[in-house]
Order: sequence, then C-alpha cells, then structure tokens
Amino acid sequence: MEYEANITEELVSVRDYIRWAASRFNEEQSFFGHGTDNAWDEATFLVLGALHLPWDTNPQVLDARLTQPERRHVVELVERRAQHHVPVAYLIKEAWFAGLSFFVDERVLVPRSPIAELIERGFAPWIVGEEVNQILDLCTGSGCIGIACAHAFEDAQVDLVDISSAALEVAAINTERHQCGDRVQLIESDLFAALGNNQYDLIVTNPPYVDAADMASMPREFTHEPQQGLVGGDDGLDLVREILAQAANHLTEYGVLVGEVGNSQIALAEAFPELPFLWLDFEKGGHGVFVLTAAQLQQHQARIGDH
Repeated sequence: MEYEANITEELVSVRDYIRWAASRFNEEQSFFGHGTDNAWDEATFLVLGALHLPWDTNPQVLDARLTQPERRHVVELVERRAQHHVPVAYLIKEAWFAGLSFFVDERVLVPRSPIAELIERGFAPWIVGEEVNQILDLCTGSGCIGIACAHAFEDAQVDLVDISSAALEVAAINTERHQCGDRVQLIESDLFAALGNNQYDLIVTNPPYVDAADMASMPREFTHEPQQGLVGGDDGLDLVREILAQAANHLTEYGVLVGEVGNSQIALAEAFPELPFLWLDFEKGGHGVFVLTAAQLQQHQARIGDH
C-alpha cells in the first residue's frame, strides 16, 4: 500500500502513467502479443482504456490530471499486467479487431488474427462479395471474426459456432454490442456436428492449433487464455484434420475455406502434401493462413474415402 501511495502522489497526469506503465512492463519483461508489439503502445492501450478514453483522444488530454480513484485504479491494472502478466484486453475488457471494438474476458482468446486484414479487403480476390449469402465462423470464441464479416458483407447471414458455451456467452455480448442479432446466429457445436446440412459460401476458422512443444514454451501471458482455445494436440492439427475432412460437405459449389494454423503451417503442409494450400501474405504481419476451394476439399474428401 505504501508503494501505491507513493506512486499515486508522484504521478499526476495521463502522460505520467503511460510512461511509468511502459517502464514497469519493460522491467518485468512483459510479452507483447495480444494487440501491441511494444511497451509504449501497451501502456497507452491500458491507461487510456482504464480511463474510458479512446485511442484517438485529443493529445491535450495527456496532460490532464487524474483523480485519486483513477490513479489507484490505473496502478492496480498496471501491476496486474506487469507482475501477473495478464493481457491488457482482459484488464480493460476490450480488444479491437478489423476496426471494431469487442468485449473480451478470460472465457475467450484475445482477438489478434491476421484474418482481420482479409475481412477488411472483403476476402478479395477469392470470393465476390455479392455472391456471399451464408458465412460460418467456426470456433468463433468472442465472435470477432464472424461479426466483422457481418459488417463487411451486409446482406449475409452469419453463423457463429463454438463448442464452448462460455465463449458463446461472450459472442452474444458482442452480437448485441454491434446490433447484428438479426443476421447472426450463435450455435453450440463440436465443429460441424450440430450444423446438419447447412452450407456456406465462406467458412472462416481460427481453431486451436498450438502444438505441445509451442504450448510448453509460450510466455506467461498466454496461460491466462482458455487452453481449449489454444491447444491443438501434439502436432497442433487435431481439429484441423477434422475440419479438412468435413468442410466440403458444408460449402456451396464455389465456396471457400479460410483457415488459420499459425506456427503449425509447416506441419500441416507436410501432413497433407497433396492439398494445394494457398498460403497468404499480410501487409500488417501474420502468417499461417490458407485458402482452399470447395472443389479442392471435395477431392481431399474423396481421397480419404478411398483409403
């Protein structure tokens, strides 16, 4: 308490707390991988978020003095981030994805997929927007991918699917936040199990894909996330194999599957050398995202059936 009292007496402005927070993160060797890549941006995100101020707030606000309750609140959050390595998004209950704000907590992964860049481009040139009527966000978590797709394709119906009822509770909050409940449906399902004969023009999936070796060596920040949303078995491909085997049944004739497997990209390519994965490049960073067409997945399904 004495430490907190000293800090809150010595630091007075928004700028003071951002500077101090950045120093604390560097001191505790924080890992930055949940929306920022450096201590300063992390500190700015936390302090402004804790004060309910937007990222693009007037720069003059940086010199504004904090009230004592605000100072104590910011110090508490900074120390939880620094000492306990809790991701900032969980502390301020917000993350940004594809230009949209989402509620997040420990029931879901922190949104950070490079698929956001594809959504902002309308998945061009792999699909044509006016031909997209049905979209599936498989392993939806917070719902960020599917809800962002609903914004990008204003006439499409979107299904958000997850095996976790807790994750779907968060997705429901975000569906209400973005007022898209008339076009977005939440479905609790083990992958495609509860989808019947539903078919989609676009299936987007960011399933658990972290392999055992990577999981064992991940920074402490990741231990706060639901492991069910991260771990994909020894080689990271347990769920990916199932998705590849079943996706063709749920794609329309010219539909496409977009999937993210991150560091398991090499393992996936080696496991399925006959599949013509199109691996995508991203201007804003990221890797391990592939595109496959319905026809390619049908051929894969036929090969599986022959064995």
